Parts: sequence; C-alpha cells; structure tokens
Amino acid sequence: MLEKNYDAASVEPKIAEFWEEAGAFKAGAGAERGAETFTIVIPPPNVTGSLHMGHALNNTLQDVMVRFERMRGKDVLWQPGMDHAGIATQMVVERQLAARQEHRRDLGREKFVEKVWEWKAESGGAIMNQLKRLGASCDWSRERFTMDEGLSKAVVEVFVSLYKDGLIYKDKRLVNWDPKLLTAISDLEVEQVETNGNLWHFRYPLADGVTYQHPYKLDEEGNRIAWRPSDGEPAGYETRDYIVVATTRPETMLGDSGVAVHPDDPRYKGLIGKHVLLPLVGRRIPIVGDEYPDPEAGTGAVKMTPAHDFNDFEVGKRHDLAQINVMTVDGAITLRDNEAFSDGLAVTDALAATIAALDGQERFEARKIVVAMMEEAGLLEKVEPHKHMVPHGDRGGVPIEPFLTDQWYVDAKTLAKPAIASVREGRTNFVPKNWEKTYFEWMENIQPWCVSRQLWWGHQIPAWYGPDGQVFVEKDEETALEAAIQHYIAHEGPWKAWVEEKLENFKPGEILTRDEDVLDTWFSSALWPFSTLGWPDKTPELDRYYPTSVLVTGFDIIFFWVARMMMMGMHFMKEEPFHTVYVHALVRDKSGAKMSKSKGNVIDPLELIDEYGADALRFTLAIMAAQGRDVKLDPARVAGYRNFGTKLWNATRFAEMNGVARDPGFRPQDAKLAINRWILTELTRAARAITEGIEAYRFNEAAGAAYRFVWSLFCDWYLELLKPVFAGSDEAAKAEARACAAYVLDETYKLLHPMMPFMTEELWSHTGGDVGREELLMLSRWPELSFEDEDAAADINWLVDIVSGIRSVRSEMNVPPAATAPLVAVGADETTRARIARHDPAIRRLARVSEVGFAADSPKGAAQIVLGEATFCLPLGDLIDLSAETARLEKEIGKVQGEMQRLEKKLSNEKFVANAPEEIVAAEREKLAEFAESRTKLEAALARVRDAG
Repeated sequence: MLEKNYDAASVEPKIAEFWEEAGAFKAGAGAERGAETFTIVIPPPNVTGSLHMGHALNNTLQDVMVRFERMRGKDVLWQPGMDHAGIATQMVVERQLAARQEHRRDLGREKFVEKVWEWKAESGGAIMNQLKRLGASCDWSRERFTMDEGLSKAVVEVFVSLYKDGLIYKDKRLVNWDPKLLTAISDLEVEQVETNGNLWHFRYPLADGVTYQHPYKLDEEGNRIAWRPSDGEPAGYETRDYIVVATTRPETMLGDSGVAVHPDDPRYKGLIGKHVLLPLVGRRIPIVGDEYPDPEAGTGAVKMTPAHDFNDFEVGKRHDLAQINVMTVDGAITLRDNEAFSDGLAVTDALAATIAALDGQERFEARKIVVAMMEEAGLLEKVEPHKHMVPHGDRGGVPIEPFLTDQWYVDAKTLAKPAIASVREGRTNFVPKNWEKTYFEWMENIQPWCVSRQLWWGHQIPAWYGPDGQVFVEKDEETALEAAIQHYIAHEGPWKAWVEEKLENFKPGEILTRDEDVLDTWFSSALWPFSTLGWPDKTPELDRYYPTSVLVTGFDIIFFWVARMMMMGMHFMKEEPFHTVYVHALVRDKSGAKMSKSKGNVIDPLELIDEYGADALRFTLAIMAAQGRDVKLDPARVAGYRNFGTKLWNATRFAEMNGVARDPGFRPQDAKLAINRWILTELTRAARAITEGIEAYRFNEAAGAAYRFVWSLFCDWYLELLKPVFAGSDEAAKAEARACAAYVLDETYKLLHPMMPFMTEELWSHTGGDVGREELLMLSRWPELSFEDEDAAADINWLVDIVSGIRSVRSEMNVPPAATAPLVAVGADETTRARIARHDPAIRRLARVSEVGFAADSPKGAAQIVLGEATFCLPLGDLIDLSAETARLEKEIGKVQGEMQRLEKKLSNEKFVANAPEEIVAAEREKLAEFAESRTKLEAALARVRDAG
C-alpha cells in the first residue's frame, strides 16, 4: 500500500540515485539507434555561483523539454558545465589571501593560479549539486569547464585564427575600467546607481579676445536667466568673452581637448572654429560643431574629454580631438609626468599651481579641489543639485571610469553580419519573437568587442612580444619563438644582432614576453555549443549533436552570450548553433518587484525545495512561465502546487484501496462505461494540449492543461463518479473501472513527468503491480493517444457542468452545505431529459438536490443556470434566509466599494503614480481590478436574492 503521505525529502534523493545508477541521463539514453537528436547546452553557471530563482526557472524549463523529448524517443543530450567566472573567482581567492595578510603579487602568477584551482577543487561548483536537487537531467558524465584542457584548446584555436584573419587586433580605446579591481570590465558587469550629485557650470574663457552676443530671457522678477532655442525670441543679448559648460565630473576637465556645440544652435554658431583657453591648464582647445550636444539641455555647450567619456570619445574621433588621459589605473589624477602637460604647454605659474595641487590626488578629492580652484578664479558660474545615474562595477562596488587603454578587440561588426542574416532569414528564431528586435538593434550597431582583462585567472592571451614590442600570436610559445626568430633574422635592423646573441645562449623568456592579460569570460562561453562537443577536434559528438536545438536564456544576456555564440558558430562551424532561442522572463517577488538583497525580498529556491519539494517548485515555475510575462513568485503558490502533487498521490492511494491495478490487456477502445470512455477522451485531449504547449514553448499552457485534467477531471469528477461503481455489485463494471483508472493514472504520470519528475517516478515504480515495470518512467514513451468518444464526452461533461453550476450558485448564495432543494428544468429537450434521467442519482448526490422536476416557466424566486437549450432553476427561498443574505451582500458590497474608492484616489494621484516603484503601482491596479470583479459577482448575487424576495 502506498504511504499515507508523500515525503519529498526522503523520496527525491532516492529517485535521484535511482536515475544515476541507471545512467538514465546519459546522451542517447532510451533512444533507438539513428533516432533524431535533441540537444541543449546549459547556460554555464559561474563556478562561484549558487542556485537562485533565475537558475531555477531557466533549468526547470530546459529539463521539461529534455525529459519530454527523451520520452518521445529522441537521442537527447543536455550538456552541462560551468564558467570559470574570471573576476568573481579571482575575488573569492584574493579575499581568502587577504584574510591571511597575503596578496596575489606576493605569490606570483603561477602560484596564485594554483591557489584558484585548489579552491575550485574544494569549494567551486556547488551549484551543480544544487541543480541536481532541482532534478536537472543533464548528462553529468560529460560535464565541462571553460578552463578545462579541451575548452582551453578551443579558445586558443579561435583567438589565433581570428587574429590571423584580421578579426582580432589591439587598439587604444575607451573601456569600462574598475579602479578597484584594476581591470577592464564588460557592460554586463556595470550597474547604474542613482546618485545625488551636482551639475557644475564653469566659464571657459574665449581665446584671442573673441566675444559674442549671448541671448537671455527674463524671469517674473525681471532677472536674466538662461535662454534656449525653444523659448522663442530672446529678451535681449549680453556680450560674453566666455562660454559656459556644465559637468557632473569637474576632475575630468583637466583632460578636455575641445568644446562641442550643436551646429544649428543660434547662440554658438559664430563660435564654431574659435578656441577657448582651458582654465587651470591654459591649453588652447577648439569649439567644434557636432550634433551630439542637445541645445535644450544644460547650457548647450559640452566640454569634450575623449579619454574619459564614451560619447566624447566618438565626438573626438569625428573632429580629431586629442585623447588626454589624466588618471592612473587606480583613479588618481596624474599630471606631473603626463606628456600632455609636459609637452606643448608653457609651464605658467597657474599651471604649476594646478599640478602641485592635483597631481596624485584621488579622483573624488580632486573634484573638490578643482571646484574650489575654479570658484577662486571666478569661473564657477553656479552649482545645481543633480540626481543622475552613475555606473558602478558590480564586483568592485566603486564608480567605474571610462578609461583609455590598450586592449585586444574582436571585429564584431564583421562577425555579426552572418549572425544577423541567420535571424533575418529565419534559420534561428526567437521566442517570443519581439526579442528579435532587441537582437537586431544591438547587432546592427555593434561596437568592437574588448576581450582582454587585466586578471590572472582565465585564458591567458596567446600573444608574445619581442624586444621592440612586435607581437607574435601563436598557439604556444615555441611556435611564437620560431615566428619571432624568422622575423628578426630576416629583417636587417637593430634587433637582429641582439636576437642572434640571445639565441647563442638561449634561456626561455629572454627573447619573448607573454601578454599578461586574460580573455573576457564571455569569449570562452561564446564557443560553448561546439567547444563542449570536442571542437577543434572532429569528434563523433560534434558530428552528431551540433547544431544544438534550443537555447533557453534570460533577456539580459542576449547581447553578451547569445549574439556571440551566433557569431562564433557561424564563423567556425558555418552553421547556426541553435534553431530556437527561448527567452524567459524575470522571476520577481509576489508584488512584482525585482529581487535584490538590498530589498530583502530574495527567495531562495533551495529553501523552497527543502520545505515543499522540488516538484512543487518546478510545477509552480512552469505554470507561471507565460511568454513575455514576468513570474511573480509567492511561496504560497508553491505550497498550493505541493497540494496539487498531494492530490495526485491521494488519488493513487484511493484507487489502490479500491482495487485499481495495472491490466496490461486493457485497451481504451474496449471500454463500455460512458464514464470510462469520457475520461479516456479527456485524457487524449489533455495529452494533446500538454504536447502542443511544450512544443510551442508555452509551458504555462502545458502545465495548466495538466493541472485541469488531474485536479478537476480525474480527481474531483472521475474518481467521485466511480464511487458508486466501486460500491456496486456489477463485477464487470468494477473490473473495467479498475483497469481504466490504472491506465489513466499510468498515462497521467507520463504527462506530468517533465514537470514533476520525482513524485511521478515514485508513483510509477510503486504501481507496477506484481510484475513490476520494464523501464523507468523517464525512459518510457510519451503518450500518443487517439481515443475520443464525442458522445460520451458530451454526456459526462453535461453532468459536470450542471453540478458545477448548482454548486457555484449555492456558494455565491451562501447556502448551508446540508440544505437541499428541488431543481426545476425549463425548456429541456429530449436529449436533456434523457441525461437527467440517466444521471439523476449523481445530480442528487453531488449537487445536494432533493428531486429534479420539469416546468414550462421559471418559478419565481429561483436562481437560474442556463445550460444548452435548458434553464435550470433553484428556488432560493427553500435554501436561505433572504433578508439576512440581502444584508450580508449589501455589507460586502459596501466594503468592496470602500476599498475601490481608496485605490482609485491613490491611483489618480499623479505624484504617487510618478514616484512609486513601477511594481507597486502595478500591484495597486491589480487590486483595483480584483475588487471590481468581486463587486460584479456580489451585485449579481444580490440581484438574485432580491428577485427571489
């Protein structure tokens, strides 16, 4: 006998071990020879990571598809693995060293990297065991790591190949620089933080005695204030020998090399081509006309610091403005030994004072000093409070600097073209389709990809430098040295003799120096769909499983990962890495707020698994995963879907207690009882809906169809309607009901398995009967059902509808559960009369009806239920105290209207709507809609009661 209660905590580890011992997750498990393949590569979690709710959703949906396709007989590979997570991992190990008062520089690169590998072996990759707890059926025997030998070989192959094709190069450009971690970081590692700052307005004196007429307007008190082109005719003009610029970063003005104005701005048209003298420095810099400045923002004039601002960098390229870096790698001001200050500038007393005051100062301290010096010089016009977004490094936690450095870049624009065509021509499709627009917008405006990082943990760039800085990019140092020798010996020059001398007494590392940088983590993960299958070697797995089938990912890495896999796959494999990209939404808290530690609203999936079981969490995520809609997760929902699993468990136990047992000889088409033919028909319909839902990536619809069939049709109706059969004396009917119920349960376990694998596998193994099961549920065949009996379905569904309608009215009218009353059918045709006669006992028992009669007209004071051509009337006066119920409903309506008025007032407040978090406003609107729906139902109930009075 099945245990009374399902204990997920004991069952799930047992089933997981069962699967592992059977090798059920291995590529091709359960598939016939030559079967169609279905491949998914897991988005590799960071080796430092732990399971969060985004992982839980992402991997649940992958597992639903993987288990579904495996049961359909396909040769399935779900490829697992981890990312080495350059910055995150290095920080973990550096923190450990710091706790022992050690630093990586003390160890040296080789010893430090050894420490990282030691940490990885001892503590890294905990997330993989957490994914196993979720039930992820990856082929764990094939687990890969972006720093393992095979993937490292692929990374070197790609880098060298792209370099020799001219698609990787070194350049001096702006990057996101983390002054704490001392490395370039990607856009994904930058988070925007709203900051209360200031907007400083500085006067830059015009050079060469130039003046101009600057327009102004008047305020209500007659004071001159700033005029903008949209203000119409100015009130007047004043002569100025300066131009005002506004900045949030005064410290960067030391690196200004121009001032930009819009070419159509009437204030400054005549100044284009003229110059200003940069205050505190004395540098003569041009005024240029460019469409970047907004005439309606600030003063309309923008100082240009191409070495410290991404927009300024682009304007600077268009107008050949100098790129002057005034910061060190750790964010201090550097002036004394800066070529821009030592060459071409007369060292005046003012410049000497600036250098003395600012050289070596930390950037934010320098900001204060610059402002004070500008104020002292009479060049600070005004200061305005200014709330704005400041980019911070998500790991270092400090404001990042746009920083001018030499880095390695990939020519992403060239690589993007075939990847764009793949999506345009439909060879790779996004689901939902609207994400294609996001993909195109980024790919068609793609910038060079900075792939170098100033770290020690990662794939060290395979580039070596000769004594004169000549670079040699090869797969290993030996090949690089051969190339260097050929280069220097073949070319007459100052280094030929030097190299020849070194070769006579050769010592490794004397001729060439390796590039210290490592590659961006996204570089190795861009190769994931083919490197994990053995590329660059021509392996059987690569031939069989590439291209993969579906990629499941979040929208936030479409740029960083999806697009780059597309580029690399098209370039090296000449074929798209996947035919479909399914983009799932965010998991938010129950109010719709994004989860964050600072808000204290993070939900730990492992805690939910501990409390409710993995199946309950998985089913919750699946049924809420509607395309294009964020998942608002409330732990109460998980508890509710645990009850769903309990419902199936109890149904199996009830069936078992009533003699239900598997009959291998049962065939649906042989069933005679209408109730059995009905449930078999509904089973076919449910299987079709679940199959279509998963195939179309509408996981919520698939889970919803499973829920409706199991909870409502099978448990609430079928088993309830079978009770008289089980209690009766018709042995043939009993035998058929038992065999049919067992068959339906078997097929139900299969249909639910992709979403609730642990419980269904346990039920499958328990209900195998005396002979047991020939195979695991997860390797059994997916239901491909065709039996349908439209007449039986219509007949029993009519019974379900009439009983449900009566129950609904009784509930709305607050009818006591034990109260009974007659039911009157008006306008019933012969078919309905026959159904009433056939199902009279069931209607009386299930709907609490004393008798069913017929009439030509509806009796007064009755609630009406329309079903087909007939109207069924339930006399309310026989069931409830009409006056008491009227009072109750009026009171409830009053409460609801009060709540609606409160919410309407709140939502009509423009300040609340503008300032409250978006998720709070949305939640209030949802509440208002729910109250409106409730009021409609209450008013309908009140109308019924009044009609009955």
